[in-house]
Amino acid sequence: MIKILITGGAGFIPSCLADELLKDPNNKVIAVDNFLTGSPAKISKSEFDNYQFIEGDCNNYQQMEAIFDAYTFDFVFHYAAVVGVKRTTDSPISVLKDVDGLNNIFKLSAERKVKRIFFSSSSEVYGEPVEMPQSEKTTPLNSKLPYAIVKNLGEAYCRSYTHEYGLKYTIFRFFNTYGPKQSPDFVMSKFIKQALNNQDITIYGDGAQTRTFCYIDDNIEATVKTLNENKFVNDVINIGNDKETSILELARIIIQITESKSKIVFLPPLKEGDMTRRQPNSSNIKGLLNRDFLPLEEGIKKVIKSEIYKKLNNL
Repeated sequence: MIKILITGGAGFIPSCLADELLKDPNNKVIAVDNFLTGSPAKISKSEFDNYQFIEGDCNNYQQMEAIFDAYTFDFVFHYAAVVGVKRTTDSPISVLKDVDGLNNIFKLSAERKVKRIFFSSSSEVYGEPVEMPQSEKTTPLNSKLPYAIVKNLGEAYCRSYTHEYGLKYTIFRFFNTYGPKQSPDFVMSKFIKQALNNQDITIYGDGAQTRTFCYIDDNIEATVKTLNENKFVNDVINIGNDKETSILELARIIIQITESKSKIVFLPPLKEGDMTRRQPNSSNIKGLLNRDFLPLEEGIKKVIKSEIYKKLNNL
């Protein structure tokens, strides 16, 4: 049996990753979360005896050491982090505490001879765009925000532990993934909820800033293939759709799909963290998927129909 640790297991993307990995009865999945930003409602449910959830804090070495001692992990997905632009800019000290988790997880993974660690980095490491699309190999990592710095530091941990201890890694740079389990304070979930309630849809700035929205199934299929097909070892890959959509256009699409009476209201721009453009070079993920990305409109409809989305958003 393959034993896999997922940190941040009560979060959006990690819980969906667990759902997919648990479909293979040869996988034993252990998920850990301290519920700082995760939710018990997102925790994976398995009909097999191959899943265990443990409430714990990656930043606490003793707790993580006990978990590593109880299992002999083959692979580790280190996804635990304080996330969300406004949350991380409002509370930068809490973001910096995630460095303790990096120390703990990488140290224990190296000591226990984990076969490979998968690290959830972010498009935020690129900062303001200097080239489009943003490429894993050529685009400078120039963000000075604490969240991006910690993610960049995590990437440095990957390379350093490979050099010193031979710990293999894969770095995922996630670009705006959305889906039914996404937290209500992220742009996609927030806009949909506001539209369904016929409330004003609030946009920071003029809405011209662009993002690329990747449906969760595309994200998970690519990451699991990276594991199962032994791809991108000691390498980095952008995980994201490459179709740019402005925030204003997103609001209009959601209003149209939901047939909402919501009005669009513009708020003052955020002081920092709201980058003008995002667009990954997606050639690597396209090679993994070997198919088109799910179109934005179809993904939005999937979210709206989802029971877990309704539950998490009290709809």
